[in-house]
Amino acid sequence: MAMTSMTTGAQVPAAAATLAPTPPMGWNSWNSFATTITEEQALETARIMADKLLPAGYDVFTVDIQWYEPDARSYTYNARPQPAMDRWGRLQPAPNRFPSAADGSGFARLAEQVHALGLRFGIHVMRGIPRAAVMQNLPVFGSSGVRAAEIADTSSICSWNPDMYGVAMGRPGAQDWYDGIFRQYAEWGVDFIKMDDMSRPYDAHAAEIEAAHRAIDRAGRPIVLSLSPGETPVTRADHVRRHAQMWRISDDFWDDWGMLEAQFTRLENWHPHVAPGSWPDADMLPLGRLALGERDTRFTPAEQRTLMTLWAIARSPLIMGGDLRHLDDATLALLTNPAVIALNQSSHDNRPHFLKDGLRVWTARSADGVHAWLAVFNLDKEPQDLSVALTDVGLSAAKSATDIWASTALPIAEGRLGKRVEPHGALLLRLV
Repeated sequence: MAMTSMTTGAQVPAAAATLAPTPPMGWNSWNSFATTITEEQALETARIMADKLLPAGYDVFTVDIQWYEPDARSYTYNARPQPAMDRWGRLQPAPNRFPSAADGSGFARLAEQVHALGLRFGIHVMRGIPRAAVMQNLPVFGSSGVRAAEIADTSSICSWNPDMYGVAMGRPGAQDWYDGIFRQYAEWGVDFIKMDDMSRPYDAHAAEIEAAHRAIDRAGRPIVLSLSPGETPVTRADHVRRHAQMWRISDDFWDDWGMLEAQFTRLENWHPHVAPGSWPDADMLPLGRLALGERDTRFTPAEQRTLMTLWAIARSPLIMGGDLRHLDDATLALLTNPAVIALNQSSHDNRPHFLKDGLRVWTARSADGVHAWLAVFNLDKEPQDLSVALTDVGLSAAKSATDIWASTALPIAEGRLGKRVEPHGALLLRLV
């Protein structure tokens, strides 16, 4: 198989680079709908996404967890789920929530409508085989008479979700199970899969990660694979980038300053492994209206700019999590700033620098070599006066600077930049 080289000298499959040549951008239902999204809500959101966010590049529309659970509610899980399944135990959209699936066509009709809007269609799935399929001992699609109980590893369970058992990959029929479910997703028209309960503990699940990768290769449709949740161990970077295009670097990320502060170190540790088809994922953007409409983001405006600046310059996927039905002008402007999107999608040589306690500094260069980027973050509770010698960050050739968020010029005096950075705030400069 042809390979694509990375900046560190490591390699990822060329097919992965083709599937996700730039960090995926899109929307995911978890932060705003939890387990409860319906077909009507999905289509309403997809139409808003196509109108408001698609022009900026956000094109992956993803239905998150438990679309197969008729009685899904809130951010908790039913202890004894009764999921919708076909006769082989493959999960189906719950018809009371997704009426177009009632005839057995799964997500095909919803995916068709999402595609017609110019979007790609994604779904969330859990690792393993449904416990309900094992209890009924249903046959495994594509196998030679193997049944669910024969491939289930009932000792391998998710600590926070009761839906699935792991699959014992050494047993006959185990790969058939994964081939069968991914073949179904391909037939539905799925373009993106967020696969949960995979990255932790990583080594315990490595065989199922490989099985999912093989199944996608055989499914007959290009599908981007995103592994969740984290922390994916950095020591397993070579393995994960061979088998997925995105992987979470942390547990679920929400609108909490402590969580945001912790992502700095994780993204710094992962930056050598960023390349086309290889995207460490700092998780969704919890902006705007969240949590079943109960509240707006707790991030201050300064923290929101910090979030967008860090995700952009570290080249994390940009997946909006807030309820688009309540998208306000300020959040829309934050998400769609053309310079920030360009930084995320087309910059290179992105790297952190360590200059002073309480400050985090990143630089990057534009794909055309015309300009460079400098991001400075103030992690303290008080304002900090920034004074950066451009020679210290490899940007000594710069003659002018533009503050992206303020849309103002910033003078360069004797090779130094100076400005006060607000608490928990970010300064993003384009230098020429």
